[in-house]
Amino acid sequence: MKPWLFVSLLGTIQIQLAIVKAAAFLSPCSNIRHSADYRRIPGRESRSKRHQHVDISETADRDLGPLEEWASACGVQRASGLQLTGETIDGVLDVALMTNENLPAKSPVLFIPQEMILSSNQAVQEFGRQEEAESILYKNGAETELPQYYLMLKILYEWERGDQSPWFPYLNSLPRWFCNGVGMTAFCYKCIPPLVGSLAQAERVRLNRLSVKKVPFLSVETRGNPDLWKWAFQIVSTRSFEADDGSGDLRIVPMADLVNHGTNASVEYTYDASGNCLVQTTRDTPAGSPLCMSYADPTNPSHLLAKYGFLDESSPATFCKIFVPHVNDELINLGYAYDRMLFYKESGDVSSEVWDVLLYQVLTEQGQLEQRNEFYQAHLCLQQSGDGNADQYEAIKERIHEQYYSETSSKLWEHLDTFLNELNDLSSKAFGRSFDKHPRLPLILRHNEFVKNTFLAVRQRHFG
Repeated sequence: MKPWLFVSLLGTIQIQLAIVKAAAFLSPCSNIRHSADYRRIPGRESRSKRHQHVDISETADRDLGPLEEWASACGVQRASGLQLTGETIDGVLDVALMTNENLPAKSPVLFIPQEMILSSNQAVQEFGRQEEAESILYKNGAETELPQYYLMLKILYEWERGDQSPWFPYLNSLPRWFCNGVGMTAFCYKCIPPLVGSLAQAERVRLNRLSVKKVPFLSVETRGNPDLWKWAFQIVSTRSFEADDGSGDLRIVPMADLVNHGTNASVEYTYDASGNCLVQTTRDTPAGSPLCMSYADPTNPSHLLAKYGFLDESSPATFCKIFVPHVNDELINLGYAYDRMLFYKESGDVSSEVWDVLLYQVLTEQGQLEQRNEFYQAHLCLQQSGDGNADQYEAIKERIHEQYYSETSSKLWEHLDTFLNELNDLSSKAFGRSFDKHPRLPLILRHNEFVKNTFLAVRQRHFG
């Protein structure tokens, strides 16, 4: 295959090429039953013993050997110089895509035919609406997560087909080991700060809500295997992204899902009119660079750890970990949010929202309600200023900040000191523990150290 056969990203030639090359792919449409067929077999008693199935045990190796050959046979096209790389982190293989050639911005990197893509909308069409399961999901408060659920069903169904599934080489290449909230053990939770702990617990709650087994087309054995449901959840949670076409379709794109997260993203997904996935660079990318995209807000490494199971050490900042017992609308308008209340890792700077919230707290605690209202109204007017008085509103805020700087800085120092002590206590619980028995601890300790160093930078910057 030539390294790149595009005339243009959206040209008709590439679409025709995809259709021709996809003929080598065991078309999902020709190898699966339609939804009506599923309703005729309400309970297969067991899966066939003749088929080879993906070993989902945490210790199983990822079989990456056949992946590229499978992708090529299915019609995947890629830029010259693009290659898979592997790195062992804490004893676990991490696989990524990198380029050995310079790629200018807007360069096509990957083309994945629509037939290869695992889609929640396609799963609904394939299996039909699972009304009993959906009813339970609604009762569980998971009505917004129906796309995740149907994509999980697709993963489970293709796993059950074993090596008869056209996606078998892909499924067999996927990770079995995860360090995110669902993968963590009870002891892990004792060593992580409250924010990442609450986010990790939320992932476990999502798994429990989505493990609805009222699905007649899956075998009794599959339905009753909690490890399978957990693995399917992990794959969907960590590898799927919503399409950018407004359809709400959740998609897993083989090969493109090997693009890792990075604060300074270099590629993005797009889809053409036929549903084929196109990955292209968003900036000039030099040879030797890993390809990366943004999975989520890079200033919230706790979320990335809880959901995806990695630490983004390129993150420029982290949430300040100031928790207010009762968050009202005024605090929200002042900027009380995880992605705005930030401590910056390198400089030790503190976002203006942190200072505003600290001042609001001080004025509330001291009963200075008139000044608090003056400060808040100046903030609102500054945000909405169109009357040419922005300097006046800024001056009011600055005056009140200066008046209470001693109190707000003292409050910041107290928070830094308290949280650093709590962080040391959490990390100390891991001392003397065997990493063989608790293999996720190294990642957790690195996360704690990242947060600690950021807090120390803030303390050094503001208090010497």
